[in-house]
Amino acid sequence: MNKQEITFEDFGLNKQLKNSITELGYQTPTPIQIEAFPVIKSGKDVIGISQTGTGKTFAYMLPILHQLKFSNQTSPRVLILVPTRELVVQVVENIESYSKYQSIRVLGVYGEANINVQAESIIEGLDIIVGTPGRLYDLCVNRILKLNDIKKLVIDEVDVMLDLGFRTQLAHLFELLPERRQNIMFSATMTEEVDELIQTNFISPKKITIAVSGTPLENIEQTSYYAQNFHTKANLLIHFIQSNPSFEKVLVFVSSKKIADRLDLRLTDELGSKSCVIHSNKSQNYRLRSLEEFDSGQKKVLIATDVISRGLDLNQISHVINFDTPNYPENYMHRIGRTGRAEAKGQSILLFNEEEESQKLEIEMLMDQEILELPWPEEVKITDQKIPEEKKRVAYSNFNRKTKIHEAGPSTHEKKDKNKKVNLGGSYKRKIEAKYKKPKKRGQKRKK
Repeated sequence: MNKQEITFEDFGLNKQLKNSITELGYQTPTPIQIEAFPVIKSGKDVIGISQTGTGKTFAYMLPILHQLKFSNQTSPRVLILVPTRELVVQVVENIESYSKYQSIRVLGVYGEANINVQAESIIEGLDIIVGTPGRLYDLCVNRILKLNDIKKLVIDEVDVMLDLGFRTQLAHLFELLPERRQNIMFSATMTEEVDELIQTNFISPKKITIAVSGTPLENIEQTSYYAQNFHTKANLLIHFIQSNPSFEKVLVFVSSKKIADRLDLRLTDELGSKSCVIHSNKSQNYRLRSLEEFDSGQKKVLIATDVISRGLDLNQISHVINFDTPNYPENYMHRIGRTGRAEAKGQSILLFNEEEESQKLEIEMLMDQEILELPWPEEVKITDQKIPEEKKRVAYSNFNRKTKIHEAGPSTHEKKDKNKKVNLGGSYKRKIEAKYKKPKKRGQKRKK
């Protein structure tokens, strides 16, 4: 059968899942869902390499929920590891929508949330637990969470986890898991670290590759503008939002938390309360509120660091703006994958300066495709004003300074006798040593 003709009816799903899929409006499975369903259902270890925005969460949850039967046991049977708190919330919401007509107990755990509240939910009983490696390991160490009954382990966006420094926690969690389990791993890129993790913990995994990291999404129109500094880039972004109604839901990626906060202040001054910002220094409640306001349309612009460029399914993003060109070309693909989802049309704009030109070239080489550079709009002001992060700092070193060495001359003389004294220590110590022929502690004076 042609893959384009396959529907969810061909999967032979149970009635409860069929009802959920119908209610969610899903009509045809994506390529990664078609490939992954029979392999995961068979119980084999699976490695899925698929471009962001291709429906990976549903790809691994569909066969899991199809096979997960009702149970009264308290310890979870499915463990899902994700790199960020936002992804925990999203995956839990997805599972709850997929399993609406099933009796499935699911819990999300992550740092910053009250661990005692999470402990109470775990004690009540679970089927599926979703969490970040750090908090999951804390729960295990405190003997709140037991992983003895885990039958299926899912690691989503594993390359991001390793980049965020979760390697140690992952290794500890693997030690706590039962040997007889199914391992399911999904990632957008395959690195040496990921490959090493697979070699150590997986048994003859089946590899499914749908789209390599450098494959450009055909339904995204990619353009670029040369902008020499922060304020010039900000002027162009403000012009787009003010003058073009199609910029209705704009996701802006920046290189650092400082730039994110600085841009948010600039947009607030120019546009009012149309923007919000999200990065790792913001509290969990602030981050979730920002995502909710942007996703619901209350805010027009969301400024973000790469912490959310992977995995999050934000609805109907009209434009992705790369305010700063990413250092790694793969990150460009993850960023623009936030638009043009589910076969919808999307647009991405890359802003680059002279220093970022080489990074733009690396992106084009990865995609084997040129990003069209458009002429600068005449009505947008170009400024030479720089922010502190853009000003070059000159570092001075004492070792580089020329030191004039003075030779002894007529003004040079011998030290006076009073300046030739040698420091012999405290007088008390010398007196004790002379009296007792050896050093003695103060406490010993009382013993006569």
